[in-house]
Amino acid sequence: MGDTMKHLCPFERYAENPIIRREDIPYACNTVFNAAACRFEDQYLLVLRVEDLRGHSHLTLARSDDGYRFRVDPRPWVEPAQDPEFGPYEEYGLEDPRITPIDGAYYITYTAFSRHGPRVAVARTHDFREFERVALVTEVPNKDAVLFPDRVDGRYVMLDRPGGYHGVPGAIWIQYSPDLRHWGDARVVLGPEPGWSGAKLGASTPPVLTERGWLVLYHGVRGTGAGTLYRVGAMLLERDRPDRVIGYAPHFIFGPEEVYERTGDVPNVVFPCGLVEEPDGWVKMYYGAADTCIGLAEARIQDVLRAIDEGCDGAGGRAAGQGG
Repeated sequence: MGDTMKHLCPFERYAENPIIRREDIPYACNTVFNAAACRFEDQYLLVLRVEDLRGHSHLTLARSDDGYRFRVDPRPWVEPAQDPEFGPYEEYGLEDPRITPIDGAYYITYTAFSRHGPRVAVARTHDFREFERVALVTEVPNKDAVLFPDRVDGRYVMLDRPGGYHGVPGAIWIQYSPDLRHWGDARVVLGPEPGWSGAKLGASTPPVLTERGWLVLYHGVRGTGAGTLYRVGAMLLERDRPDRVIGYAPHFIFGPEEVYERTGDVPNVVFPCGLVEEPDGWVKMYYGAADTCIGLAEARIQDVLRAIDEGCDGAGGRAAGQGG
């Protein structure tokens, strides 16, 4: 990759991608993709979205000592609920998890999917054995939710994506909560614009705190004559006012190029749900590829911030305060 392109697209794919395929799941399934990620007990841990042969999704764990080679658990971790509170809304599965550590626990946002549509749910675990459902926190349609690891003014903070269907613009919104159950003070953070992300946006990975603010990766969708195209963007939010956008790259910073990203159940898709920050300033990004497998790409945080800075210096960078 040339120096100019590397500045614009700082993530580099792991040479042995995909890191997890359907063949790595030790039971029958259709596909595996869109995995949440974190460090837990000196290991890298992925919460995989696995789609069964009916087309319904559940969650399965995979573990690694180095972040590259994973061992998938022999059976599902979380399957759709059967209770009257959550069961009707998880009828068709649990999708696209994200993990955020808060106050000693690991909180998992996911999409509960049913005949009523997609809505956001929050669960928590301390040990990745028990899975405690906390609440269904949105109505439909809503998905692509991530929690911030720190509270702001004592309140929990969440990015989500209401709409994005039937002509309603799919923008990234922010909400606040005193208890992870009741959410409000919602406002738009970043909306679609003509170009690479003209159809809809959605938060991809939980925010990472840098010395300059919250770094958030998001996906942008563009409609083409051959179908939709999913790529990855980056934005920076103010630390104490995360509804305010400091800047964002006006171009995508990662997009489908390889065969396993171009060909699959849903072609031309890269969809990150997990980002693990390393002590040396690098991050590992775990992403679903064509809704068929899981890939890994790495970048230096400073290089991602530089892609945002270069966008702000040119056409299209958003000034602080315009996101609210």
